[in-house]
Amino acid sequence: MNIVWWHWLTLGLILIGLELIIPSFTIIWFGLGAVIVSIVLASLPSCPLSVQILIWTVASALLTFAWFRFFNTRLDRTKAGSSKGAVIGETGLVIRGAQQYDKGTVKFHLPLLGADEWPCVADDPLAVGDRVRVVDVEGHVMKVEKIAKGDK
Repeated sequence: MNIVWWHWLTLGLILIGLELIIPSFTIIWFGLGAVIVSIVLASLPSCPLSVQILIWTVASALLTFAWFRFFNTRLDRTKAGSSKGAVIGETGLVIRGAQQYDKGTVKFHLPLLGADEWPCVADDPLAVGDRVRVVDVEGHVMKVEKIAKGDK
């Protein structure tokens, strides 16, 4: 089987075109890897098929890794607690007390992020019946602070 440079170029363009149909932003890197092999094969026509496949595999893997590691540095990635802006400042009632930095449970009037009861931690001990305000979300735990009587 004699594979020439334009075979790799065609494969590369097909894979890059597939990215338009299947938008995963990973197929394009395999297409660019094939284009790199076509350039190498155009300059070194006697390159064996096993080396061509090795170059394609390494180039595709490096391009994919480089994209996700260095170039795709979006700051809006979803992380646990990313909806904290919607819950910070909400008030609730402690229904299971806890010592300092221990987990208790807080109940809210309306469900927050799909639930009306959440595990919580605080810098101060919490007693059943304390009113608290959400100050942060740490994973699946609400960090709360006690509300002094008379505060809203």
